[in-house]
Amino acid sequence: MKIQYYSVLMPEKCWGIKVKKIIGEETRQRLIADGNLHPDFKPKKDSEHLYFPVKEKIPDSETFEFEARSVKQELPRHELIGGIAVIHEKSNKDAEMLLRSRPVIHTVLYSESAVTGEYRTKDYQVLAGGNTTETDYTEYGLRFKIDLSKAYFSARLANERQRILNSMKEGERLLDLFAGVGPFAVALSRKASVVIANDINPDAVRLMDENIRLNRIKNITPMLGDALHMPGIFPDGSFDRIIMNLPMNSVPFLKTAFQLCRKGGVIHFYSIQEEEGGMMEELRKFTTGKITERKVRSYAPKLHHAVYDVICE
Repeated sequence: MKIQYYSVLMPEKCWGIKVKKIIGEETRQRLIADGNLHPDFKPKKDSEHLYFPVKEKIPDSETFEFEARSVKQELPRHELIGGIAVIHEKSNKDAEMLLRSRPVIHTVLYSESAVTGEYRTKDYQVLAGGNTTETDYTEYGLRFKIDLSKAYFSARLANERQRILNSMKEGERLLDLFAGVGPFAVALSRKASVVIANDINPDAVRLMDENIRLNRIKNITPMLGDALHMPGIFPDGSFDRIIMNLPMNSVPFLKTAFQLCRKGGVIHFYSIQEEEGGMMEELRKFTTGKITERKVRSYAPKLHHAVYDVICE
């Protein structure tokens, strides 16, 4: 994704999103991450609200007048996580440009590796700004402490977390098998009666515990352990909903998930795949229930991050 600087032209009408100022920055980040923020118009504000132009009609959008802009300079591709910009191509010059582009950015990182190892971490190099991989991140009114070098995190799943939250019933029992720093657990705790949030990475669990306290949540129990051991701790059918966001290696844990999910419950199984339906045959080994597949986001050339919503039968 490429982002640009602009100069002001004349007001024009286009689709836009109106939000309270308190959630303005997280809304802007979400629109950028989803590729929906319109590059040809300038956001505006009034005393209580911010207005963001979008490329097409999306949920909650209306028609507003925005000031048109002409392109001055194109910013390098990056992902913004709180005050950290993770640049896609290694360039100190581009990193300095990013650092100057927005006051919220305090550090520009370059990822020197893919997600690797049992703890799902990446190696980063600081290209500009502060010498840190830590940042504060806000998502739909929730606050998180993030350390990218110690635990994997992606802001690009914010909408996916809200989609699941909107599909939940009040009082569900939830298990997050690979919880990381707790973004799914914290977001979905708003409707769950109890959340068991497990991860094998001690640093991830430490950060998750801090994020639980930061958001004053009482119904999440963080656990440090191998997800394969969960059936020895909880009876079969203990949970109404199970999150399996370990997209590179979730298959070995499917038996565990189906054992712990109640009949009629839901498993959200995530996979990095090339072809649509790539995991359907594997999932059919465990259930005859309904399976719905959807693309969450692009991941790499020819690859995408998919989720399968699976009914346990």
